[in-house]
Amino acid sequence: MSDSRPRVVVTGIGAMTDMGLDVPTLWDGLINGRSGIGPITAFEQNDEWDVQIAGEVKDWDPKDKLDASERKRMDRNSQIGVCAAVEAAESAGLDFESGDQTRRGVAIGTGIGGIITIENDHNKLLAKGPRRISPFCVPKLMANACSGNVSLRFGLKGINIVTATACASGAHAVAMASQQIQLGQADVMLTGGTESAVSSLCVSAFSAMKALSTRNEEPTLASRPFDRDRDGFVLAEGAGVLVLESLEHAQARGAMILAEVVGYGISGDAHHIAAPAEDGDGAARAMKLALANAQVNPTDIGYINAHGTSTPLGDASEVQAVKTVFGDHAHSLVMSSTKSMTGHGLGAAGGIESVAVVNALRHGIIPPTINLDNPDEGFDLDFAANVAQERDITYALNNSFGFGGHNVSLVFGKAP
Repeated sequence: MSDSRPRVVVTGIGAMTDMGLDVPTLWDGLINGRSGIGPITAFEQNDEWDVQIAGEVKDWDPKDKLDASERKRMDRNSQIGVCAAVEAAESAGLDFESGDQTRRGVAIGTGIGGIITIENDHNKLLAKGPRRISPFCVPKLMANACSGNVSLRFGLKGINIVTATACASGAHAVAMASQQIQLGQADVMLTGGTESAVSSLCVSAFSAMKALSTRNEEPTLASRPFDRDRDGFVLAEGAGVLVLESLEHAQARGAMILAEVVGYGISGDAHHIAAPAEDGDGAARAMKLALANAQVNPTDIGYINAHGTSTPLGDASEVQAVKTVFGDHAHSLVMSSTKSMTGHGLGAAGGIESVAVVNALRHGIIPPTINLDNPDEGFDLDFAANVAQERDITYALNNSFGFGGHNVSLVFGKAP
């Protein structure tokens, strides 16, 4: 970049997903086209439930990374997010016992927050009365609980914020964390998204909107972005966290640099509370703003990690937006949706997919869009259908769009 803003680099990544409990397991699953989606185990269902599948974090014991007092005061949403943050911090090799903690902050997004605590304690209220509600109820359910707990875990005394913009939350957090470093307000930021909303209320509510896939008999085939037979997204839980630092700070401590956050773009649709404009106007403006902020040309982008949720309208809108922004180059780049394997982690998606983009840049491998057997009419781009691609890319774009008309595009570059 030619301007005087501090450059922002990624020095650590962490993830908790239905694919596995760390980044190596997630990445191995992504490049090999495995799905983490299966039957719901979080609560009991019967034949009345139209949707019986989700992407759940499996075979996980919070005791592995959280002590008893931490577990007691955290909803599953925070537990998952803090565990991902621990992996990110460890991979970055940061020493939190020294250095200026007032120059280190946290920005963690979530779409819904502690919904499991809300449901459980409301049921307890109805069954046993108000005196049986836990004093930890509020600290567990609040949307900012994960960011607060990450701050406590590492003693971060700089900016401590949460973004709650539905499915754009994680990406918004990364953009805001990057901005704090560029403004000189922080040297280090832990950022990303977390979500644990595989609950009876959330599943039934999204089902009532006809937003979820009902392919219950074939869970691993249910999330199929850009395919003509897609019938909705698959709800998933998880977290993705990145350690961002100014380039100067990272170099001064001899950190391994994984990638660079080169720019971001943010826009609003002002169209509909739960649906994008068919022409993808808001998404297109976010991508254009991101390219301008990053000071790169459309032809510089080699890979787009699509929002690609597997909904009929959402996928079509994003494809149109990409064609609008990239023109002929849209047919030269690769665009894939890792949600075909992980499902849709709502507020966590932007964080998880940023982790995937960082690894795509590092390893020169683009994860596939699985279950893409018959691209929908007009979907004539390279979606890396069903097979990962080896491709040396310098810049990649990560899209996240959310209910409420929130659009975020992040531009990542190879490590400087």
